[in-house]
Amino acid sequence: MRIGLVAGETSGDLLGAGLVDALRRRNPDIRFEGVAGPEMQAAGCVALAQAEELAVMGLIEPLRRIPRLLRLRRALVRRWTENPPDAFVGIDAPDFNLGLEKRLRAKSIRTIHYVSPSVWAWRQGRIKTIAKAADIVLCLLPFEKTFYEQHNIEAEFVGHPLADRTPPEFDTLEVRHELGIHAEKVLAVLPGSRHGEVSRLGPDFARTCAILAKDNDSLAFVAPMATPRLRNLFAAHLDAAGVADRFVLTDGAAEKAIMSADVVLLTSGTASLQTALLGKPMVAAYRLAPLTYAIIIGLNLIKVPYFTLPNLLLNEPLVPEFLQNEGNPEAFAAAIGDLLKDEDLCRVIRRRFSELRVELARDADERAAEAVLSLALRR
Repeated sequence: MRIGLVAGETSGDLLGAGLVDALRRRNPDIRFEGVAGPEMQAAGCVALAQAEELAVMGLIEPLRRIPRLLRLRRALVRRWTENPPDAFVGIDAPDFNLGLEKRLRAKSIRTIHYVSPSVWAWRQGRIKTIAKAADIVLCLLPFEKTFYEQHNIEAEFVGHPLADRTPPEFDTLEVRHELGIHAEKVLAVLPGSRHGEVSRLGPDFARTCAILAKDNDSLAFVAPMATPRLRNLFAAHLDAAGVADRFVLTDGAAEKAIMSADVVLLTSGTASLQTALLGKPMVAAYRLAPLTYAIIIGLNLIKVPYFTLPNLLLNEPLVPEFLQNEGNPEAFAAAIGDLLKDEDLCRVIRRRFSELRVELARDADERAAEAVLSLALRR
C-alpha cells in the first residue's frame, strides 16, 4: 500500500508524523511520500518537497509565492496521476491541499483532509470546495463533525493530538526550578511563532510587561522563542521597554514556559489551546496585517463570537481576547492583573480547562490512522 501526504508548517509535520507512525503499527509495509517536514521524514515519509514551503498565511501575504506553489501542485498531480497512491491525505494547509485533493479525487484517488479549515468561523463559502475535494474530513474539534454532517460531507472527530500529548499533572515549582526561575508569580509571554506575529504584537507585549513589572518585584517573566531570529527580534522589544533583565528567554520549550506560569499572555493560535490543556489562565491577542484585516471585516467574513479556541470550544469568554487594535499595553496589563489577583476565578478556569482536555484527548493518531486505512481499502 502507498499513501501520499502533504503537510504544511511545523504543526502539520507533527500531525503527519503521528499518522505515519500509527499507520506503520498497523501495516509496516505501507510506503509514504509527499510534502513532509523533518518529523514526517524521520517517521519514514519520502519527501518530494519540504513542508516549510507551504508556511504562508493571510490573504495578501502569500501572493508572491503563488507561482512556485502552483508549480509544486502541478508536479504532485502529474506524479500521482501517473502512479496513483491508494489514498491521499492533505494535512492542514487548506489553500494548497483542497485544490490538490479536488484534482486527485477527479482522477478517482481517495482523498482525506486532515484538520478541518476554520470554515465554520470565516469564509464559509469554502464548504463547497471541501465537498468536491475530500471523501472524508478528519476533525480535531467536536463541533466540526456536526457542521460537516449538516452539509452532507462525511467527517470524523478524531480528537486533538495536542490533548493526547499534554501531561494531565505536573509540578509547577519543579518546572520553574528547571528554567532557573525563582519568583512568587510568573507570567509566560508567547508573542508568536511567525515573524509577522512577533513584529505586530511583540512591542506591545514588552510594554505590557514593563507596566506589570513597575509595581511588582515578585513577578518574573519567561518567553519561549520559536527560532533564533524571533529571539533576537523579541529581545530587541524587551530592551526597548526596559525589561530585558526581568526575562528568561528559552529556545523552544513552550510547554515548560506555560507550565511554569500563573498566567499566560499570548498571540492567539495553537498556543491558546496548549495553554488551556495545561490548565493555565490566559490573555490572548491577535493582529493581522492591516490590509488583510480590512478585507476580512469589509467582506464580513468572520462568523464566530470568539477567536480563541478555548472560548469557542467552551462557548464562554474565559479568555480575555483582544483583536487587532482593541488591545494595547494598558488593556493587556489590566486583564493580566485581574487574573493574578482573582484566585477564585482562576480556579473555575482551571476546572473548565480540565474538562476540555478530557473531551479532546481521544488518541487522535490511532483514530486518524483507522479512518485513512478504512477509506484506502474501501471498494
